[in-house]
Amino acid sequence: MSLIRAAATVGSFTMISRVTGFVRDVLIAALLGAGPVADAFFVAFKLPNFFRRLTAEGSFTVAFVPLFAGTLEADGVAAAKRFASDVLAMMCAVLLALTLAMELTMPWMMHVMAPGFVATPDRFALAVDLTRITFPYLPLISLVALYGGILNSIDRFAAMASAPILLNLILIGAMVGFADRLETPGHVLAWGVAAAGLAQLIWLIAAARRDGWTLTLRLPKATPGVRKLFRLMLPAMLGAGVVQINLLIDMVLASTLPLGSISFLYYADRVNQLPLGVIGVAISTALLPMLSRQWRVGDGEAALETQNRALEFGALLTVPAAIGLAVLATPIITVLFERGAFEAADTAATAAAMTAFAAGLPAFVLVKVLQPGFFAREDTKTPVKVAAAAVALNLVLNLILMQYLAHVGLALATAIASWMNALVLARLLHRDGAFHLDARSRKRLPRILLCALLMGGCLYGALQLAEQAVPGLFSAAAAGIGGLTVLILLALLLYFGAALLSGAMRFSELKTALRRRGAGAGTDC
Repeated sequence: MSLIRAAATVGSFTMISRVTGFVRDVLIAALLGAGPVADAFFVAFKLPNFFRRLTAEGSFTVAFVPLFAGTLEADGVAAAKRFASDVLAMMCAVLLALTLAMELTMPWMMHVMAPGFVATPDRFALAVDLTRITFPYLPLISLVALYGGILNSIDRFAAMASAPILLNLILIGAMVGFADRLETPGHVLAWGVAAAGLAQLIWLIAAARRDGWTLTLRLPKATPGVRKLFRLMLPAMLGAGVVQINLLIDMVLASTLPLGSISFLYYADRVNQLPLGVIGVAISTALLPMLSRQWRVGDGEAALETQNRALEFGALLTVPAAIGLAVLATPIITVLFERGAFEAADTAATAAAMTAFAAGLPAFVLVKVLQPGFFAREDTKTPVKVAAAAVALNLVLNLILMQYLAHVGLALATAIASWMNALVLARLLHRDGAFHLDARSRKRLPRILLCALLMGGCLYGALQLAEQAVPGLFSAAAAGIGGLTVLILLALLLYFGAALLSGAMRFSELKTALRRRGAGAGTDC
């Protein structure tokens, strides 16, 4: 029950972040479209954002939280503060050196990030310029991950979950107030990214201080705890970030495809990130400290129960989301992005990629549910082996499918590789006795799938009727928003009605989980 409360805390703030993110992307689409400046900015944002997802949602968190939580529980607050301060000092030194190196070698790095840009020197030069501006976001947001890990370990989830909202608001403000003040709108956005990193760090430091967690900046020293953290981080970086690595590979290959391919994948992934962030990241964030405590005290039965409920909760929300995104791909992209420089042809290309990403959405979330089962036991080597195989499979499928499906093939390859990753992780956890489906999950999961398929079939029929009754419905601003809202509400009513009737979910359980009080998720902001 506390898992659902914690996930609801993270998920609610993540939902606000995704909504403001959509507003941000709507403005970007209208301002930049899917042209050369858009491609250059998305590459510039991708590099530091890639590392952000590996740190704030990946390798640093999964390595730091079990170690910090264990130190806090076993040795007390003073020891935990010393450990966190040691980590802060080492991170500052490493990140400063990395940032300086990247700034100096950015032209060479761009040959790796976007080799297809070499054929268009202006786009290549712009991408180098913008990436140099955005890259300081990486050290800033990595320090955000440190403070967020501290707060998450003491069940204070809201501050870290709400921090990305600052990024979106700052970028929205930059576009509204400064779009024509610099050389290109891409420069405005790049400076906005750097400013947002600083704002998020100040936000997390203030939140940590309110809870009494003020860290001391000292000279970096490789203490035993710091060495162990970095040993765990290195394999976890691939294990926790396989989806992001796959998306990075997609971008590199997409740079060799026709103009706009990077932008199509970006916009499609942004929509896909809504349920992934609200559901997958929320569950993973809440699950890791909980499992870490349960495994540390040797309560394996409680850990298995927690993981089963997390899987159920994730499937209950993710499976219908995937089917709904696939059915409504074109109307969603039309309503969100088709205006200004973003044209109907861009909508069709983006919707096709979004459908392919949606096929892998349940797998993306399943990985987020299963990986904490390894990380909570300080096993980062097993997920990295599975991740390496998934990355290899993704690359092979990319090279094959892009020949026939262009950018859609890249999205489909990512989805297939994610399914392989999730299924192998489940098998290995089961082998180790760290995961198995209990009777309740074996009963409810098939019912969830049937309810989602029923909803998808009805939604498809309703969409066809709506388009026949009102041609061009979704191209008109107000009518499109209204029509899409009605279809989504219809889908929600059908799905949750069927889930309640079939026993796939119990309203009383959710109500009890959200109302219970105790040592659940914090609500600090």
